[in-house]
Amino acid sequence: MGMRAGGVSDWGKVVLALVVSVGGLGVAAGQAPKKMIPAHKAGIVLFDGKDLSNFDTFLTSKGLNSDPEHVFQVEDGVIHVSGKEMGYLITKQSYHEYYLRAEFKWGEGTYGSREGKARDSGILFNIQGEQKVWPRSVEFQIMEGGTGDFWMTDGAALTGKDGKRVTGPAGGAMKIDRFGKGPSENVVGFRDPVGEVEKPHGEWNVLELVTQGRDVKQYVNGKLVNEGTDPSPTEGKILFQSEGAEVYFRNMTLYPLKK
Repeated sequence: MGMRAGGVSDWGKVVLALVVSVGGLGVAAGQAPKKMIPAHKAGIVLFDGKDLSNFDTFLTSKGLNSDPEHVFQVEDGVIHVSGKEMGYLITKQSYHEYYLRAEFKWGEGTYGSREGKARDSGILFNIQGEQKVWPRSVEFQIMEGGTGDFWMTDGAALTGKDGKRVTGPAGGAMKIDRFGKGPSENVVGFRDPVGEVEKPHGEWNVLELVTQGRDVKQYVNGKLVNEGTDPSPTEGKILFQSEGAEVYFRNMTLYPLKK
């Protein structure tokens, strides 16, 4: 192939195009790393869209399995959490090494000490100890502007990606921010101006948790948002919070990992 005056050969253009194309793919891959979900067994459906038979309920004022105000109820195949009292749905079984997938979306109401503040909920896992608000556990935070944070509660601990070990004090909690998190403001409707991972208010969000060996990963809408190692405790029950905000859950399935 001949050279054109003042230009490059046709073959040169082909090579250049290939280089640009491959380079572009590399950039894209760097921007969107592949989600790493390990091999797992068939799913255990925690919520079948019909009833809460796989859960116990706990409320600060009523204790275990007493919910006369229907803080937790099934409506049109989803779990509606009113948020009007602090408490949770907690699995009857304990789990170790699994892939958990669930979806949530915010409602409108905020209540009590959280009225007018950023909507708040969460998935607490590796739960040990007594039933209370809040039990020893690691939390997959669900909060406007903070979904994807880790919280370690009541003596639970986790080592963050930066190598720092964080332990929640007795009766309290400490957090590890999600990757790329921007400044936060504790007001209802807040959205992270820098690194928001939630979809717009009222839309469903997909949460994925993988706990495997020493490693814990959290994904929001397909994006890896946090990772830690050496959780303590290493296994336990799983709960879904009522924490002063109306929230809905659906499609809650746990997949035990293959050995």
